[in-house]
Amino acid sequence: MENGKKASSLRWGILRRALISSNRLPDDKKSENGASISRNPSSHLGFSLIPFHIVVDDDHNNSNKPQQKEACVCYTLPPNHSATNLYLYQRVECCANLNDFRICNAYDIDNTGLVCSWPSEEVLAYYCLSHLDLFRAKRVIELGSGYGLAGLLIAAVTEALEVVISDGNPQVVDYIQRNINSNASVFGSTKVNPMMLHWNQEELSEISNSFDIIVASDCTFFKEFHKGLVQTIKYLLKKEGPSEAIFLGPKRGDSLDEFLMEVKQSGLKFTVDEIYNAEVWKRHQNFIDNDAAWPNYDKDHCYPLLVRITL
Repeated sequence: MENGKKASSLRWGILRRALISSNRLPDDKKSENGASISRNPSSHLGFSLIPFHIVVDDDHNNSNKPQQKEACVCYTLPPNHSATNLYLYQRVECCANLNDFRICNAYDIDNTGLVCSWPSEEVLAYYCLSHLDLFRAKRVIELGSGYGLAGLLIAAVTEALEVVISDGNPQVVDYIQRNINSNASVFGSTKVNPMMLHWNQEELSEISNSFDIIVASDCTFFKEFHKGLVQTIKYLLKKEGPSEAIFLGPKRGDSLDEFLMEVKQSGLKFTVDEIYNAEVWKRHQNFIDNDAAWPNYDKDHCYPLLVRITL
């Protein structure tokens, strides 16, 4: 855990901030306590690699209706792909509630998949969009998927044989199922299923040695999950034929390095690439040079490295 903190401590910190934000702070205080110190980009920031817009529900614009708690985000893929749009239902930001944290404690999981769609997930999706042949006729699983943008994109445009979109949080898995249903018409012959998958799960016999490719984004932050995540990779990857795990995520202090140490100790092999896509690197350099483009952008916490893991 970062600075020696346990996952439970970090979760309660998120809860404290959520409860504080529920009070109506003056605008200057909101800025001081939120955006000015956060590296989590607001909805109009990020790498902006795949155009998107919020699908407006006129029913929610009625002042007599309760405040909207979720949104439908439409991602527009390049015109050369038959699946023009992907629709993802997700929570709006700052909508944490006490039940979220009860579930986190009950399942020994974190709450980050519900918070927002993180920048590394979009970069992973864009990377997959740039390497379609990698997934064709393959069985693919996304780990710690959150709302599942990368997994849904793989299912929609790569002609994968099967895509499983997994998370350890049952609330997130409910959203994954909803998003699969919302995009079912663009999957063609690709089988797409959600899965509740906890990395510390001891029994994985039903799906062990099953997948050609694992994808994941920003999944190495919580150090107490490293060992379980590495063991899950070993269980899931096919032993025969070429198979690999493709991870994208920032260094975040020493968390990525410690994860890679666990990978090495397990007998798995890995490579790390910093410059893996010209457009992603170009935008990263712009954020470094132009603070206004992404305030408080920090390479260590924001720029995802590409990690490829093999047996």
